[in-house]
Amino acid sequence: MTTSTSPQQPLPSGFDATTTTDDVLKGMDLTGQVALVTGGYSGIGIETTRALVAAGAEVIVPARRIETAREQLDGVDRVTVDELDLGELESVRAFADRFLATNRTLDIVIDSAGVMAAPETRVGPGWESQLGTNHLGHFALVNRLWPAIEPGGARVVSVSSRGHHFSPIRWDDPHFEQGYDKWLAYGQSKTANSLFAVQLDALGRDAGVRAYAVHPGAILTALVRHMSMAEQIEAGYLDERGNLIDPRFKSPAAGAATQVWAATSPQLDGIGGVYLEDVDVAAPWTDDQVYTGVKDWAIDPSEAERLWAFSAELTGVDAFG
Repeated sequence: MTTSTSPQQPLPSGFDATTTTDDVLKGMDLTGQVALVTGGYSGIGIETTRALVAAGAEVIVPARRIETAREQLDGVDRVTVDELDLGELESVRAFADRFLATNRTLDIVIDSAGVMAAPETRVGPGWESQLGTNHLGHFALVNRLWPAIEPGGARVVSVSSRGHHFSPIRWDDPHFEQGYDKWLAYGQSKTANSLFAVQLDALGRDAGVRAYAVHPGAILTALVRHMSMAEQIEAGYLDERGNLIDPRFKSPAAGAATQVWAATSPQLDGIGGVYLEDVDVAAPWTDDQVYTGVKDWAIDPSEAERLWAFSAELTGVDAFG
């Protein structure tokens, strides 16, 4: 069993839920650094891409909708768009092979692409789509790119969510073959995103590569596209006219701040394998918390180790095997 070397407790960082990407990158020069941001052309992903570029980094944006990505990023300097479908292992392999052939290294990897509350769909060899896209595709991608991930300083950021509260890993039925629930499926995939960071950090920290899981917060982006307006009204996001009324919702720049902080901040030097929210290390969840904190099942080292082995078996890829 592996164990974390970092405490799951706030630093405190001095930042909060209103912090933006400009705040966390103030005075920082990322010139010469290369970042890869999946989903880096929409929602908080495009805010992440723009922020990193503004600080001097070069950003690789893999995209399933490659023409849309190019349109959205038109005019943004130092961005390269390439084709990638996280739900298809062959596409992941082909993208990774193309990048490795350039002999370039990566200083930052941010796994920001994702789907939420999707109707029952199968991807790849029959995987439940949210687990397949949000976790397994990113698992295969990072493992295939491992030879390019710069030792001695690279960071990998896995974008999880408070949605992990909805479900641990459903070991008895991970692909929902016995009946589908879109929110449990989303929750399981977000727990998987967090556990991935726990185990990657345990495996990579001796090489100086650290990994983090991130809850961005609630942001009204295309991620909610599978929720009807009625569902969003019932959830308290919108009023009956479609106006945002939930005070917890962040701007995209504030929503992207935690993952940008995770990828770049010297405050996290020597820390890894932890779950972050509101631009700080999150506290463990307790009964009196509704919207904050990380559940034990999302940072459990034994669960992380088990999920890694399971994911390696499903994808056929393990950089450490």
